[in-house]
Amino acid sequence: VISLVILGIAKSKFFVLLGSQVLVVSFVFGNTAKTLFESIIFLFVIHPFDVGDRCEIDGVQLIVEEMNILTTFFLRADNQKVLYPNSVFLQPNQSAITIAVLTWAIRLSFHIHICTPAEKVALMKQRITGYIEGKKEHWYPDPSFVFKELVDLNKMMVAVWIRHRMNHQDMAEKTKRRALLLEEMVKIFSELDIQYRLFPIDINIRAMPPLDKKYLLP
Repeated sequence: VISLVILGIAKSKFFVLLGSQVLVVSFVFGNTAKTLFESIIFLFVIHPFDVGDRCEIDGVQLIVEEMNILTTFFLRADNQKVLYPNSVFLQPNQSAITIAVLTWAIRLSFHIHICTPAEKVALMKQRITGYIEGKKEHWYPDPSFVFKELVDLNKMMVAVWIRHRMNHQDMAEKTKRRALLLEEMVKIFSELDIQYRLFPIDINIRAMPPLDKKYLLP
């Protein structure tokens, strides 16, 4: 352009034409570059979910099927695929689109005798919590212990709430992790001698009805 000006070839109409073309190109490719940049930020920096995760978007539960640079495919419960541009999730004016990654929690309930010492109960909670927090790749830390109710005046129902690290659809792996946790809990109960026993039942035999002679053996 400078050489054209020096040689006197460039005219005002030429600059108008050149400027309009530059403006069109910057508008088209500028928007594409912005979309690409937002998609990369969402995919590699924020990265709220992975393939196989169960999410809730606009109140609909979806499973992440495929993740690309610009788009993400989700699978609905009826096996229909839903496509979302990644850049949409970063736009502040898109208040209608919300993402909630669903984690799986399990509850394990058991009974302990009402006469179980408080020290044993505290040690039981400590041992179970230690096992869960030692399996950081399987469980979230800080499980919740809830003493739910008193049953028959001789036993307490205890519930433990634990959250899976995984939230995808590998049910076999979920079952395996739950089984390992149950085995460890049984081991802890056995080592601490925490168990449930029935109270002895009082039977009153002081007032028995008279025997009927027809039921007696000859």
